Amino acid sequence: MIIESIRIVVAEKRGEEMRRALTAWAGPTAVEPGCMGCEILQESLDALAFRSEARWRTEDDLLRHLRSKHYKRLLALMDLGNQPPLIEFHIVVDTLGLDLIKRARNGA
Repeated sequence: MIIESIRIVVAEKRGEEMRRALTAWAGPTAVEPGCMGCEILQESLDALAFRSEARWRTEDDLLRHLRSKHYKRLLALMDLGNQPPLIEFHIVVDTLGLDLIKRARNGA
């Protein structure tokens, strides 16, 4: 799984415009082949900072997304930021759950 994370900070006059545009962009993204979910978040400590987070099943799914016409809209939204966007791709090679908590709590 690959987690795509993009942080965009905008000027105060563009906050509502960015929120609406990103929300409209996320819906079609979430139904793309290989997308395991897409969320738009607004930071609590900085209401003018928005984050798009999407989870992709495979690298091929992510690359198809990055090459899509739909992705061009996100690139245009990034240009509206008042600073360069922070773009990160996290490749998840393992996922742990309750077993890790039990192991940590039991000292094993």
